[in-house]
Amino acid sequence: MLFTSYSFIFFILAVFFLYYTIPKGSRWPFLLCASYIFYFIADPVFPLFILATTAITYFAAIRIGKLHDEQSAYLKANKAALSSDEKKAYKAKMDKRRTLWYIPSLLVGFGILAVIKYTNFVIFNVNSILTGFGGQPLSFVTLILPMGISFYTFQSMGYLIDVKRKKYAPERNFFKFALFVSFFPQLVQGPISRFDDLAKTLFAGNDFDSKVFSHGIRRILWGFFKKVVIADRMLIAVNELIDKPEEYRGMYVVLLMLFYAIELYADFTGGIDITIGVAEALGITVKENFERPYFSKNIEEYWRRWHITMGTWFRDYIFYPLSISTFMQKLSKKSREKLGPKLGKKIPVYLATLIVWFATGIWHGASWNFIVWGLLNGVVIIISQECSPLYAKFHEKFPKVADTFIYRSFTVARTFWLMCALRLLDCYRDVPLTFGMFGSIFTTFNWGGLFSGALTNLGLTLEDYIIILIGCAVMLGASLLSRSRPMRDRIDAMPFALRSGLCLLMFLAILVFGAYGTGYDASQFIYNQF
Repeated sequence: MLFTSYSFIFFILAVFFLYYTIPKGSRWPFLLCASYIFYFIADPVFPLFILATTAITYFAAIRIGKLHDEQSAYLKANKAALSSDEKKAYKAKMDKRRTLWYIPSLLVGFGILAVIKYTNFVIFNVNSILTGFGGQPLSFVTLILPMGISFYTFQSMGYLIDVKRKKYAPERNFFKFALFVSFFPQLVQGPISRFDDLAKTLFAGNDFDSKVFSHGIRRILWGFFKKVVIADRMLIAVNELIDKPEEYRGMYVVLLMLFYAIELYADFTGGIDITIGVAEALGITVKENFERPYFSKNIEEYWRRWHITMGTWFRDYIFYPLSISTFMQKLSKKSREKLGPKLGKKIPVYLATLIVWFATGIWHGASWNFIVWGLLNGVVIIISQECSPLYAKFHEKFPKVADTFIYRSFTVARTFWLMCALRLLDCYRDVPLTFGMFGSIFTTFNWGGLFSGALTNLGLTLEDYIIILIGCAVMLGASLLSRSRPMRDRIDAMPFALRSGLCLLMFLAILVFGAYGTGYDASQFIYNQF
């Protein structure tokens, strides 16, 4: 049951109606039932996977929490009797006991994800080695890939790590924790929520608020507009360009970079808008996942604005712990001794950066194109950090130039096209082909094709391009207006008749201009595959 299906629309309408009509205390249990029904409809086997992750995480967190309480009580009761060394020894012993629950649970939780998602990737690489030495290749295995497994696994493991760190006490109610893991709007493509954020409103049994409900409905309509009017229409041309690389080279690769940037943004943010809108209509607050990423002036800023919850997850649970680990501290010491203090202290940071981006790449997909994509992002970030003194000198020497609209626009355009170039690895899904197609931009000079009617050979008519252009203008206008004041506040300030007219206009645009014809696939959001 995907967001763009009629069944999903009927499903959420039923959820909205029942949620606000049943007793307040029954509302969060109802959401748990609705979430598992949603998952069961997608595939009857899927709930078994999410239930296994939920149970493993819940019981491990409960046990870790009890050990935290036991340690606190013991130290408090024996505060005066224990020496400093005895306290350290006791804490070390208790930490080992917690680790006996913590590490196996992480290994099982991530192991389920790894086996399901990466087994065939490992077999593929092993076969490459075996066949190179004349051996017999291994057979691939058929495994079910549960919807949203990466999202609910990362969300569950993040919770377990937070409990281990004593950020908050574990949730004692198994069914409440099960709702946190399975809350259905997030299952398709995130965001990756933190327990202490989502729990504030998820279990509250929120009362109906017409203003909050209308905010949610508007957000849902906005998401549908971006998805079915812009993304699914642009997808037709994107698929045509990707499927025929031997025919569409040179300027068509640049066109693909632009088209895919529009399609990906409208698709992913459209899905997130629907997620946030459904939650908001229920009075539940879900973290924002985008903050106008295409206005970023460098790649670091871009990744602080794009898929925010994923970026902060990798930062908080991989980068920071890795950076301060014993191994990195030893590496830092040896690097400073061998390479000098200036370069030596950077080695561990850059190594941690590359490891994080390797993990980010392979999270996106079990293939080499995603690994290369991730590592290239890391390399570009490292180069940018190394060049930061040069940027600082330039800004110091030419302060008026650096502060002009033209220069700021240049930095935004530079970042945008750099990210578009890296995303070609996502488009072609083949590393040598991607580099070859990128190189054709500079060797195949067929730019005149843009003015010879070639655009209409990509499956889109002139009317389609006009609709896409208008849709992009609407998205751009909304982004620009929201920089100084949130669009929600702007719309709330409008007269009721005008607000209602805008909603009706968007609803009609979705019905009339939605891409429901050739090439339309209502079964997929791009990030659903993750």
